[in-house]
Amino acid sequence: MKLIPIERVSGISPGEFQEKYLKTKTPVVLTDITSDWPAKDKWTWDFLRDNYGHLEVPLYSKDYHKPGKGYMSPAKKMKFGDYLTLIQNEPTDYRMFLYNIFEHAPELVHDFSTPGVMGGFMSKYPFMFFGGAGSTVNLHYDIDYSCVFHTHFQTEKECILFDQEQSVYLYNHPFTVQSHVDLLNPDYERFPALEKATGYRTILKHGETLFMPMGCWHFMHYVTGGYSLSLRANASLLTRARGLMNITRHFVVDKGMNKIMGSKWKSLKEEIAVKRADKVLETAE
Repeated sequence: MKLIPIERVSGISPGEFQEKYLKTKTPVVLTDITSDWPAKDKWTWDFLRDNYGHLEVPLYSKDYHKPGKGYMSPAKKMKFGDYLTLIQNEPTDYRMFLYNIFEHAPELVHDFSTPGVMGGFMSKYPFMFFGGAGSTVNLHYDIDYSCVFHTHFQTEKECILFDQEQSVYLYNHPFTVQSHVDLLNPDYERFPALEKATGYRTILKHGETLFMPMGCWHFMHYVTGGYSLSLRANASLLTRARGLMNITRHFVVDKGMNKIMGSKWKSLKEEIAVKRADKVLETAE
């Protein structure tokens, strides 16, 4: 597996961004998008804890994809303030993701703005993500097939990305946008095609924004406990249609078959993913 450092830029114009990164579906770290955001200095651990610590929030564990009744469901709930204290001070597998805190604290939307490098932003769907040191986010691409501007706060997060053309090497589970390969400890004996994959890597720091093009596979590793904000944008009507197709496959086929087959469904998806990758290797030879 080959990982290329993601380019880091500042002061980029909309035209240059769209030609160099959006049209080519190339990730990039934008280092100055948050320079005029109040959130950059305001959203500290203490600020969030003192003002919103009373909220009860859903937490997800490493068993998020375990088949059965709890498939893709929260593992528990906790007071937001207690959870922030936990991830600030010690490692934990518990994560919060796709959490729209702005439904409970609408005043926070005034602390950031959408990047001016492109249009099509979905103002109703800003999401925050939280994780403890050592926790990871399975390799996947976003189900709605949108472009994502992912800004990290306070600490550091390792981000590994692949474009859609690399899907054949990533053991994509059918009817999902997921892969269960471990990129921190890749098992090339079990997943030999993964060794042929070429992707991107960066360490995202406080106030930096990672642009992830539509359909971009991403694996996230919280080097230390921290939190991020994702702003989403649709590049075209075609990407919206692709997103609707993914959502339908997930909620109708994948979740439906999980209810019927449980762990057998996961095993079948794994078998199909391996067979597809093996076929690619045979063709390459």
